[in-house]
Amino acid sequence: MQKQKNPINKRTIGSQYEKLATDYLKNKGYEILCNNYRCKLGEIDIIARFEEAIIFIEVKYRTNSLYGYPREAVHYKKQRRILLAAKWYLREHYNYELNCRFDVIEILDDAMTHIEAAF
Repeated sequence: MQKQKNPINKRTIGSQYEKLATDYLKNKGYEILCNNYRCKLGEIDIIARFEEAIIFIEVKYRTNSLYGYPREAVHYKKQRRILLAAKWYLREHYNYELNCRFDVIEILDDAMTHIEAAF
């Protein structure tokens, strides 16, 4: 017997939660510069400006913590890809030194946690 495919794929679900995170950041006064930035070195969910800094934000969602907290999925290898993509973004868009920060927005079921300077 073949499993039925879920009509909503992971990318669609991820986009919904990234939209929630974007709305949350806007309400906190962040200026959203880019969503789903992609380059040959990696992908960044949200890029924003806040208080003279460029913030690179990874959004992670889980329905429960059975397999760990969402923030735990932003491991060293993922952090490295985000860092390389951030460097690429900065070279493309800015020709001067900027303050940068790397945040994680964790969504566990319906609870959202913004972890500033996560790595």
